[in-house]
Amino acid sequence: MRCAESKIVTREWLRGRLAEHKNHAHRIVFANGCFDTLHVGHVRYLEGARREGDILVVGVNSDSSVGALKGPGRPILDENARALLVAALCAVDYVVLFSEPSVESLLEHLRPDIHAKGTDYTAETVPERATAARLGIKVAIVGDPKDHSTRDLLESVRKAPHA
Repeated sequence: MRCAESKIVTREWLRGRLAEHKNHAHRIVFANGCFDTLHVGHVRYLEGARREGDILVVGVNSDSSVGALKGPGRPILDENARALLVAALCAVDYVVLFSEPSVESLLEHLRPDIHAKGTDYTAETVPERATAARLGIKVAIVGDPKDHSTRDLLESVRKAPHA
């Protein structure tokens, strides 16, 4: 079993490693997200992504990109903590941090076989669908219905009576 920290890698190293996996006919799945306060929906999404192939790579948004996407006060956990939590999941093989507003450049660079998105998307609403189509990457919608969110979790904590 690999230590979680060893699963957090650079995109350059990862590109070479994925080429080796492809030489062994492994199907590479790419998933991504902020993963700010890991919850059951994240776990189900990543396990669903893993079922689509042999190797699961997860892109974790950097702190600056989470702030731009989610607004003031986010992220709750810093990028290194979020990457480590994701890497600790047995479904995950590699974690790479990214700062771009979308994962199009990572799809270009890593060339996975499958791009997995959560059930809050449809095949028509995946932001990277045109890039995936151009590169021959299949888009898969995975995970359970989107009835878990970090935003809702934080709101319930805020509303909870404090002793």
